[in-house]
Amino acid sequence: MTVAPGPADHAELQRQLPGLGQAPGPVDAAVPAAHALLVHPRARQAIVLGGLNIGYELVRVRRRSIGMVVTAEGLSVRAPRWVGLGDIEAALQAKARWLLGKLGEQGERQRRLAAGRIDWVDGACLPYLGETLVLRLDPQQRGLALREAAAGDTPPGRRLLLGLPPQADAVQVRDAVQSWLMKEARRVFLERLAHYAPTLGVQVRRLALSSAQTRWGSASADGSIRLNWRLIHFSLATLDYVVVHELAHLRHMDHSPRFWDVVRDVLPDFDQARAALRDPVLPAFD
Repeated sequence: MTVAPGPADHAELQRQLPGLGQAPGPVDAAVPAAHALLVHPRARQAIVLGGLNIGYELVRVRRRSIGMVVTAEGLSVRAPRWVGLGDIEAALQAKARWLLGKLGEQGERQRRLAAGRIDWVDGACLPYLGETLVLRLDPQQRGLALREAAAGDTPPGRRLLLGLPPQADAVQVRDAVQSWLMKEARRVFLERLAHYAPTLGVQVRRLALSSAQTRWGSASADGSIRLNWRLIHFSLATLDYVVVHELAHLRHMDHSPRFWDVVRDVLPDFDQARAALRDPVLPAFD
């Protein structure tokens, strides 16, 4: 059964989108072209925005307004049952600039994530302290060891020698590399904590490794520090920023101006390191 919209419903939509129901105008020429537009896997509708054909998911719901969201899957639209397709398209045209930007961001992120996927075979490359490590499977090697690149090595970069045959199972290779990286992370973290703690006048009671998805580190008033082992992928300057950040929390358990003053006293140019931690693409270990 189709429910006709009442005056209050129309008023709500007009408030949300003043141009609703009017003929859509051309998309601003300044709209950034999406790098790789995503066609939603459940797309049943399509619209042209800025000259680009976009397939989107349309879900009819009980609500008073049109909602739209861009995820890794693409564009999804939630609309009241009584709103016609023409009004939905007008709403999308009104938000064209924003939608194209978000679709472009998602396309770029998907490409970066794909670049972070590793085939766990001989010759695989992975980041270690901001540099590239080249994995070499060598059954003569005992355990794992780092070796400097020899003249003429291709690709360039230090070698991580792993004592497994070239045909070793990918999961076995991945797990061995992850175990080594975590041990390296603990070793480097302890060194950097010992280096900076006296400068800040604090004492670290305990270090624990973290695998958190959204936090690089944390500190407790009892002197405990947790650091994400994935920091071992970043440059030492970036890793040091997180170490100093958490040590500074042992003096100020907040993000007050006093806290940032402590961080800045130790690392005056920490902004670049901080920026490197925003939305990075790291090797997948799952």
